[in-house]
Order: sequence, then structure tokens, then C-alpha cells
Amino acid sequence: MELNSNQIQEIIPHRYPFLLIDKVVELEPGHSCKAIKNVSANEMQFMGHFPQEHVMPGVLMVEALAQAGAVIILSVPENKGKIAYFAGIDKCKFKQKVVPGDTLELNVEIVRQKGPIGFGTAVATVNGKVAVQAELKFAVGE
Repeated sequence: MELNSNQIQEIIPHRYPFLLIDKVVELEPGHSCKAIKNVSANEMQFMGHFPQEHVMPGVLMVEALAQAGAVIILSVPENKGKIAYFAGIDKCKFKQKVVPGDTLELNVEIVRQKGPIGFGTAVATVNGKVAVQAELKFAVGE
């Protein structure tokens, strides 16, 4: 299942300038998501990170992965209209810089869910090379 930005905004509450997913290219509700973030020099974070060498902040790459995870969890009918809170990050490693012009491919899989808590594995790549990987935790709230 593919989703454009309008359809993504029907699932998660994030809005510009903090919506960090441009498109969902594959979605298996409750299980996995592959999404795209097109990195552009006109994004606000590049005004200060860093003016002399634009580098996408690692925390925003992790947030983009978390948003893809939220799409997975909130696309399940029983979670419609709820919020998926970012509850934790483990084993996070940054492997390469991400710069304007890059297409960040976000791959998240929910590996376990216990009540309102979900655990996922997340990997973001650029041209097939890992940029960041982490284990993420989500909490579904009202």
C-alpha cells in the first residue's frame, strides 16, 4: 500500500515543518513500513546545521524512522485517531552523513507488541548504504 503526504497526515498528527515522511511506498499495517524522506537544502534545520556544510541532524533521521513506525501502529483500525508516542531508542548507530539531495529510505518493522507498547527495528539507508539503525519503542495513547 502506498500513501502520499495527505494520506500520511490522516494517520499521524505531524505537520510541517515536523512531518519528516514524504511518501510511504510499502505498508503492512501493524507490521512494517518502507517510507521516503527527500532531503532538501531549503529545510529549516539547514539554516543552523551546519551553514558551512549541510548535514541532516541524526535526531531528525531517528524521528523520521519513528514517524514511519507510528504509521505502522496507527494504521491498524483499533488505533485510528490515537497517538503513537516515541518511548525509547536502543542500539542507535549513525553510519554516514545525510545531506541535501539524498533520498533517505526508512524501513521499520514492528517485532513485538505488548498491550499499548510496541518494539521495532529501524534502518534508514541512502543509495543502499546504512545511514542510521536503531531499535525503537512506541506507546499508543489516546
